Amino acid sequence: MSDPLLKILLISPNRLNTPCPVYPIGLDYVAGAIPARHEVRIFDFNQEPQPDALAASLCEFRPDLVGLSLRNIDNTDGSNSKSFIEDFKGVIATIRTACKAPIVLGGSGFTIFPATLMEVLDADYGIPGDGERISLLLEALEGNNPVQEIPGILLRGQTFKQSLTPAVFPMQRQFDIHSPHLQHYLRHSGTMNLQTKRGCPFHCIYCTYPYIDGARLRPHDPAEVAQTAMALQKAGAKYIFISDSTFNCSVQHSTAVAKAFIDIGLSIPWGAFFAPLAIPGDYFKIMAEAGLTHVEFGTESLSDKVLTAYKKPFSQRDIFQAHEAALDAGLHVAHYLMLGGPGEDEESLEETLASAESLKKSAFFFFCGIRIYPHTALYDIALSEGQISADQDLLSPVFYRSGQLTNELIEAKVAAHAAGRMNWVTGSGGDEMEKLLSRMHARGRVGPLWEHIIP
Repeated sequence: MSDPLLKILLISPNRLNTPCPVYPIGLDYVAGAIPARHEVRIFDFNQEPQPDALAASLCEFRPDLVGLSLRNIDNTDGSNSKSFIEDFKGVIATIRTACKAPIVLGGSGFTIFPATLMEVLDADYGIPGDGERISLLLEALEGNNPVQEIPGILLRGQTFKQSLTPAVFPMQRQFDIHSPHLQHYLRHSGTMNLQTKRGCPFHCIYCTYPYIDGARLRPHDPAEVAQTAMALQKAGAKYIFISDSTFNCSVQHSTAVAKAFIDIGLSIPWGAFFAPLAIPGDYFKIMAEAGLTHVEFGTESLSDKVLTAYKKPFSQRDIFQAHEAALDAGLHVAHYLMLGGPGEDEESLEETLASAESLKKSAFFFFCGIRIYPHTALYDIALSEGQISADQDLLSPVFYRSGQLTNELIEAKVAAHAAGRMNWVTGSGGDEMEKLLSRMHARGRVGPLWEHIIP
């Protein structure tokens, strides 16, 4: 076998492993876009957290290019905010010390703040949006051609002015079921993730997904999705989480995926994020037949006034009907709610909390305040209200606060309603929830595990 033309090291700097370590699926798609004549390796901080492990890997592999996938910039928790920027700076410093390879940044977190992160982290190249564009960068580096004119590639010191458009490259996932990288996640959580499409057609005021992935849906072929799911099952996965922003934003495609799971004989359970939309009456029964066990609703509020302000594509009535349909299908149900956004007042907050009390057999996760990101309608609202300034650095987490409520009042009201209810969780649940989930994982439990807090 001839030597590879270029050696590429792809790095996942994520160290979060609560409630369970999340497999960096984005790097599989980046690896799938790199021509076979190059050699690709993945370094994952969840797999190798030792301080000297990255430096040792760099010195041994001697890459020609290092890619850093920045999925999350912070934990987006208004009650216990934590930024990851200093961690990223440490990773960059290690790379610069250990080798001379140029550094390229990518990932959803990078896509939101491309120019700022290029400057803060002093990277050489950046790829906002679809990471498959790395193939164009490698083609230029391989031929010693200028990178400046490549569409969608950002250079250090360059202002990013292009509008994001989805890449035209095939979305091909590449992974080795025998690799220590993948086997680490199978051993430590048993959970693997799966993408069935990119893009989001909704217009929720706070959400970055339409900017990151595009507003047009780009579905994977359901049969190919099912084949990937079966490959993960054969590799030893005990649970699959579908990583789409909203699995049922296309009822037709999600139903086709479920039927493909049935046809191929997938037997492990799976879960996904759903919007509580008005859906066909047999929808969740089909999902359950295909192996769905966990429904995580991005509900956000139970007040029609606030849902309208958030530009959600559903009503309170839709939420209750979707909730009951999921329960009738025998599924575990959770609702995620974001309190204190535009339009929220004491009356709407009480309506949401009282309505949550009437939704039985569910876990609830309450988040106080909404993270403000560029390229969203919430950014424009916050700017017009003077909550942020046009030149403000939003890399440091800033949360929208309703002018009619204080965060302290929101948290106090949630706490009052949550008293005695283990299934009502604020934010990530803190140390107590982390310890509970760690004990369950140690006993071999797999999946989200929040069903165990539902009375």
